Amino acid sequence: MIARELSATVKEIAGYYPVVTIMGPRQSGKTTLAKALFPRHAYFNLETSHIRDAALADPRAFLASARGGGMILDEIQKAPQLLESVQAFVDEEKRNGRFVITGSHQPELAQAISESLAGRTGIAELLPLSASELKTAGIDSAKRDRMLFAGSMPRIYDSRIPPTRFYSDYFRTYIERDVRKILNIADLDRFELFVKLLAGRVGQLLNRQALASDVGVSDKTISSWISVLQASYIVFPLKPYYRNLGKRQTKSPKIYFFETGLVSYLLGIRSSESIATHPLMGNLFENFVVAEELKYRFNRGEEADVYFFRNSSGTTEVDLVVEREGRIHPIEIKASSTFSGSMAKGLKSFAAICPEAEPGRVVYSGETMPAAANFSDTAAWCA
Repeated sequence: MIARELSATVKEIAGYYPVVTIMGPRQSGKTTLAKALFPRHAYFNLETSHIRDAALADPRAFLASARGGGMILDEIQKAPQLLESVQAFVDEEKRNGRFVITGSHQPELAQAISESLAGRTGIAELLPLSASELKTAGIDSAKRDRMLFAGSMPRIYDSRIPPTRFYSDYFRTYIERDVRKILNIADLDRFELFVKLLAGRVGQLLNRQALASDVGVSDKTISSWISVLQASYIVFPLKPYYRNLGKRQTKSPKIYFFETGLVSYLLGIRSSESIATHPLMGNLFENFVVAEELKYRFNRGEEADVYFFRNSSGTTEVDLVVEREGRIHPIEIKASSTFSGSMAKGLKSFAAICPEAEPGRVVYSGETMPAAANFSDTAAWCA
């Protein structure tokens, strides 16, 4: 098992709350992490029909079966109604770290957790492997194109699955299982087209009307589909930064994927050698860096607090604006392996608009990949 940086946060939560909730994309390593951190907890996979049936038939007896020890309830989204019984059980027992639940975040699960476990659980979000986790494991993550193509799903490295094979199966499984269940879409081909078109717009301002026209559905349908992709950790929006900077700014978010390997697959990229000449290579690298910042924060139990800045005319743009401890850190992201002072143009304009911000910095590919938010190996600080 590749050591996960989220481990310390999960153990800390277990010391504060009776229930630890580990959320994240499918196959990001939630089950493996839970078993490794809580080896004495009894493990139950609620995707297994006979276990799920037994749990729902007599929830109290099922939860009491591990009395004296803890319990891991894997894939809790398969039986969210069980959470009401978990609530009653922990209120009586009052013991921290008693239950560990994992799930691929879905709308009904989020509601069930907020209603049943409010004040009783801490939530940790496990994203795919970070560049620093791969580096610590001795896996060569320094080659930009290989990283963008292969992505960072644990099974690709643990089982040596070819990335194209993995993401083909991953996407097909997601469509067939999650999307069909959540949305009850009759025409899955149209939804698949939508996801591929969204991949072609990665790192760009989200234009729902244009997407709706290209896919042949309504704006409302596009919004619904994007919400499902967000809820199941496929994509995330990067909101524009606006605090104290006036009103003449872009209001639309940008769209990114949690996994660059999936984006590459959806774009039809079938080898790492194709990355360098692909017209969206810069967008892929930008997606990678933004996702790394999220991993850095989530692994430490921090709020996201990441944005981008773009004025309404498009003359000033900063790829990433990070808030940390009340300070504003603007970051420009460039896929080039050679640093140039022209890369800091947007940062200089932003400094004039937001003089209280910290000195900006540029992240470029250089000789090594950036490790989460610690970009010391690849960052050129701007004067």
